[in-house]
Amino acid sequence: MRHDEYLKHDATALAALVRRGEVAPAELLALARAQAARVQPATNALVRELPALADEQLARLGAGGSPAGTLAGVPFLVKDSVLDVPGVPTSYGSRALERLTERFPAAEPAAALRRLLGAGLVVFGKTNLPELGLKGVSDSRAFGRVANPWDLARTAGGSSGGSAAAVAAGVVPMASGNDGGGSLRIPAACCGLFALKPSRGRISNGPGFGEVWFGACSEGVLSRSVRDSALALDLLAGGEPGDPFVATAPPVVPFADAARRAPPRLRIAFTAASPIGTEVDAEARAAVQSAAKLLQSLGHEVEEAAPAIDGRALARSFTTIYFGQVLATVRQAVALGARRDDFEPLTLLTAEIGRGTDAGALTAELLAWNGYARALAVFQQRYDVLLTPTLAMPPQRHGAGDATPLAEWFRCLAARVGLVRWLARVGLLEGTIEQLTRDNMAPVPFTQLANLTGVPAMSVPLHWTAGGLPLGVQFVGRMGDEALLLQLASQLEAAAPWFDRLSPLASEVRSG
Repeated sequence: MRHDEYLKHDATALAALVRRGEVAPAELLALARAQAARVQPATNALVRELPALADEQLARLGAGGSPAGTLAGVPFLVKDSVLDVPGVPTSYGSRALERLTERFPAAEPAAALRRLLGAGLVVFGKTNLPELGLKGVSDSRAFGRVANPWDLARTAGGSSGGSAAAVAAGVVPMASGNDGGGSLRIPAACCGLFALKPSRGRISNGPGFGEVWFGACSEGVLSRSVRDSALALDLLAGGEPGDPFVATAPPVVPFADAARRAPPRLRIAFTAASPIGTEVDAEARAAVQSAAKLLQSLGHEVEEAAPAIDGRALARSFTTIYFGQVLATVRQAVALGARRDDFEPLTLLTAEIGRGTDAGALTAELLAWNGYARALAVFQQRYDVLLTPTLAMPPQRHGAGDATPLAEWFRCLAARVGLVRWLARVGLLEGTIEQLTRDNMAPVPFTQLANLTGVPAMSVPLHWTAGGLPLGVQFVGRMGDEALLLQLASQLEAAAPWFDRLSPLASEVRSG
């Protein structure tokens, strides 16, 4: 098989070729590794190769004749967070945590990784992300920036940016990621891919975690086809012993089967207004308008409406939890022997803000999640799906959100001399937090709603800008109803296909 032929198949189709004996898993892995080597200097998508794990999987698939597993023989990459590989460091994009987990690597695989390997996927590397997965761009100091295969001068998004770049560059048809505030949907929108954030509790985070970010974060995949994502959800879904909670009910039929069914006529609300009152680029508004017209042409009832939720308050809830989680992570790592100075200045400043937030404030913001979920559920009694932009603007140029040298100096100083605690004492911390929230979330104000309420949401690659950049749109569904979102996505995929729309970096190899 040539690489241009490899690109014509999604993971489902590649697995079918393996089952029929038309291609061997080792041949597919060689293609994926060769493409990874070609595009790595441009994208910086990978941070670690896993040759021993890949060879072990190939040996297992080669034993006993026909390879077993739904996706047997398909090359795959995992994001370097949460999905622990036994004996291998998990960096979370952080030099501090990489060094710590080199000393204390995981003793057992993450449940999600075990399920992926059980399906026969050949995992051969880990992908890049921002430190602790904290940003909508992937640009850690430990491993460097991830470039967008559609335009190498722009971000691939975050925090699952390395996985998105690898899929968009034609390395693998599908890769893992997770989503605590948009970290699957944001890079999917940047890179012309499909991504579904599942409902809270649908996929286990065990055994290393009970719930990540109080349940706001879910595992998932980025893919080029809806059916791949549906099949991956079937493979990953389900609880593990000791999980704090599991999604309320299993699907009536497998997600892969549900995705093949046409959706009913839906009532769909849409809005392109930023919930935090920030600017939304004309391209993002156009993406929603064109999606609304497409939905109408497919027979759905579409009207402009938004849930009665205070977007600024929700953003404040999200960032308060964010500050607390970063503080807890840094404290725990330092207690185990990590060097505090190995963390990035922004991470340390974020931890200091968390130190200045008392337990009562954190608890109050956690309790507010219930109000957002109830308000969204009331809205969803009238509307089946909510359509918004995924991003408020096209993928940003590298460095667009970087701190100036003076601001970076201030971050370093503030993280060391107790300035944040002084601001808290004199009553100025609140305004500082409000400004940080607004500035950091302005490019991505739409995605956090699904994380705090726990509902499923997806980014669908329906729009390309006048300059040829992808800009996905988001659909938010009801709790536990990933099946309906997948049905709608399959319908949209058939009406406005995107699978063969390849990035320039992938296309170079296809035509060369």
